[in-house]
Amino acid sequence: MKEQLESLLATAVATLQQQGTLPADASVRIQLDRPRDKSHGDFATNLAMMLAKPAQMNPRALAEAIIAAIPANSILAASDIAGPGFINFTISQQQLLQQLERAYADERLGVERTATPKTVVIDYSSPNLAKEMHVGHLRSAIIGDSVARVVEFLGHRVIRQNHVGDWGTQFGMLLAYMEELDTDALNMELSNLETFYKAAKKRFDESEEFAQRARELVVALQSGEPKCRALWQQFIDISLSHCQEVYDRLGVQLTRADVMAESAYNDDLPNVVEDLRKQGLLVEDQGAQCVFLEEFKNKDGEALPVIVQKSGGGYLYATTDLAAIRYRQNVLKGDHLMYFVDQRQGLHFQQIFTLARKAGFARPDLQLDHFGFGTVMGKDGRPYKSRDGGVTKLADLLDEAEKRALALVQEKNNTLTAEEQLNVARVVGISSVKYADLSKNRMSDYIFDWDTMLSFEGNTAPYLLYAYTRVNSVFSRAQVDPSAIDGQFVLNDERELNLANLLVRFNEVVHSVADKAMPHFLCGYLYDVAGAFSSFYEACSILHHDDEAIRQSRLKLAALTAKTLRQGLALLGIPTLEKM
Repeated sequence: MKEQLESLLATAVATLQQQGTLPADASVRIQLDRPRDKSHGDFATNLAMMLAKPAQMNPRALAEAIIAAIPANSILAASDIAGPGFINFTISQQQLLQQLERAYADERLGVERTATPKTVVIDYSSPNLAKEMHVGHLRSAIIGDSVARVVEFLGHRVIRQNHVGDWGTQFGMLLAYMEELDTDALNMELSNLETFYKAAKKRFDESEEFAQRARELVVALQSGEPKCRALWQQFIDISLSHCQEVYDRLGVQLTRADVMAESAYNDDLPNVVEDLRKQGLLVEDQGAQCVFLEEFKNKDGEALPVIVQKSGGGYLYATTDLAAIRYRQNVLKGDHLMYFVDQRQGLHFQQIFTLARKAGFARPDLQLDHFGFGTVMGKDGRPYKSRDGGVTKLADLLDEAEKRALALVQEKNNTLTAEEQLNVARVVGISSVKYADLSKNRMSDYIFDWDTMLSFEGNTAPYLLYAYTRVNSVFSRAQVDPSAIDGQFVLNDERELNLANLLVRFNEVVHSVADKAMPHFLCGYLYDVAGAFSSFYEACSILHHDDEAIRQSRLKLAALTAKTLRQGLALLGIPTLEKM
């Protein structure tokens, strides 16, 4: 509906240009928004205010001209002008009814597949394999996974890439420690990577002999020495199995097949440096090979370097990221590369993208986007820590979530069997952690608060999961198949209209999540839908209404609500429950 209305406005602007009211070269992006005050219509635009200056007209007068130039249509019920020149539009109820019927009959709820599918390569999670995954790895995995689901749902070919850190100096330290242990001791210590890492770091700090051996093993590793590679591979396999356990618990769609580690690009790194040299981009600075980009300068106005090779011959993240762009473009045939990495890496990616284009590693039409995110904070306003003040392992966090959810379930519902309680606790616990993250603007830091995220009130996973079971209970009581309800939609009550207007926005919201990589748009929408259903349910009799046509209509509204909540939560990576 939004797209159709934007098309009508584009026609109106073209008409005014033909009439000479607007200059022929006046161009502006036509964009509709939802008015904050719902009584002002379904859509609003400041188009007249943006075009008033080139038209040399009063914005309200231009708004009147735009409304008059909109061609005859069956979409709009009313148009009016507010304030200095905002135009508000109200969609006709007939259009609303048609959209409802289409969404109810469509397994995709009326969400249109893109007309121009692309190959989208999405880089997310990407932990460092030297340690177990911790709470700092949460946001990339969850946000990236949700956006990947949405982009895929819209018809694009999605290739997931888990760019794990499995290379570099810290692995020399770990390999040196592995050498010191016998097989039994090694297997036991590797069962807890966090403990293993701390023990290796302690040896590294205390023994210069150990530290020297660690440095030698880095060289041996990068040179491909067989025994060293075998030890390294053992460590990597165990680390990746730890990661996969966490992904499976989180419901994140990453597998071992999606891992494209830093080490995978090792053979291409000399080629990256050589290609930069051939193009005259390299400058030697204090023995290191650098590229100075004039687009990025320090406070003294000096160009910042992108270091691609250290003075000792080693390579850096920048070199690997350049190789990854080449691989994702040339081998994976990506049209759009998306990176979900901490926003503190923003400058790094700006430099890498700029250099990749300048060096010809990225086609001019290759879309490169870094989608940053904030930090998970504790109630004290500092990065979230465990009770003992250390970094919280992600596996421990999920254990705690399930434990707290189980206590909540046992307190609220004694009709479930012990097995059902465990299942509900698992879904509610994990979903609460995920939803608390996804419901926040990814650009912002957010406070990790158990009480808030596990609450049955407010914009939380428990609230939405319970709302879904509440809708489903209508059909259980009525013994009706929600996919086979006769009759047409009939909208008379204000609560029916409010719910219906929200339900037909699903297509618009899903596309906005994909466009902006902002899952919180979808979370806010689902919360609004659940709230609107609650108001509708409390005010409008469904099963016992005297008029059969209204009864059928309200059952269809309930069924469409359930489908929308289920599909929306699925796009967030959250499963629904039939009872809780």
